[in-house]
Amino acid sequence: MSMMQTRRRFLSTLAVAGAAGLVRTPRALAAEGALETTTVRLPKIPAICIAPLYVAEELLRAEGFTDIRYVATAINQPEGISRGEIDFGSNFAPVLIAAVDRGMPITALGPVHVGCFEVFGNEGIHSILELKGKSVGVDALGSPTHLFLSVIFTNIGIDPGKDINWVTSGSVRPMQLFMDGKIDAFLGLPPEPQELRARHIGRVLLDSTVDRPYSHYICCMLIGSRDYVRNYPVATKRVLRAILKANDLCAAAPAGAAQQLVDGGFTARYDYALQTVSELPYDKWREYDAEDTVRFYALRLREAGFIKSSPQKIIADGTDWRFLNELKRELKA
Repeated sequence: MSMMQTRRRFLSTLAVAGAAGLVRTPRALAAEGALETTTVRLPKIPAICIAPLYVAEELLRAEGFTDIRYVATAINQPEGISRGEIDFGSNFAPVLIAAVDRGMPITALGPVHVGCFEVFGNEGIHSILELKGKSVGVDALGSPTHLFLSVIFTNIGIDPGKDINWVTSGSVRPMQLFMDGKIDAFLGLPPEPQELRARHIGRVLLDSTVDRPYSHYICCMLIGSRDYVRNYPVATKRVLRAILKANDLCAAAPAGAAQQLVDGGFTARYDYALQTVSELPYDKWREYDAEDTVRFYALRLREAGFIKSSPQKIIADGTDWRFLNELKRELKA
């Protein structure tokens, strides 16, 4: 990207953010104390739903960060944090819970968005209950989609270990297997649902943005390196603030946010990006209880045999809500 394009995007972002009251003054920042580090590394993965992490770049600069890196890493970002590739990431609540249970050095900090995934079935299937005994595609056993689908099945009395024929895709994406008629269902992440709907393929069995109970819990959360959070509390709060502001920015100006995703090389399809950013309730982060989300999914994962820790232990070992609570008071709507 040229310097002119970068500056144009920077000014455009700050103009919208400023109009929405999202930019802190230098005096307000100084009152918090100096940044312990001006470097932050975020993931660059093919997932449009975590748009606030990408849109936050210029807001992070406004917070005082000068070295902002987007690093290509595995979609299972707790592993990227554990390997020291990135400082912060975002993933499904069940993924971070399973990571904490395995002892990964990560800390959940707050919400990124509600909803995003959709479970698709072939035209002969009309409900999640009808997937008992059917073939369901996932990237791998233990992958984010496998964990989330297992929670969904457990919640309605289907044993994911005995009642589902899991098909791992290897080098072929589950969506392609679904389109080829080789599996009965899979869990799609943006832009997959947008593409399937545009092509009139399959049937939506569950939409986490609107269907209970998943629409009542945070889908993806911001997670940070435990060492970064402990050693750089001022920087951590500013990272979270920039991303929460980016949530509001996505809600207030979805067209501009979608264009930033394309300009930044995070996705090639503006139409799918715009549809995703427009549909997801990014501005609801103030209303949802992050700890209640962790408790709900930890219970389901424990029931399914995926974790051994109690919800209380997961919350004690792998969450830190003090920055979120401060920012909820500071960033009142």
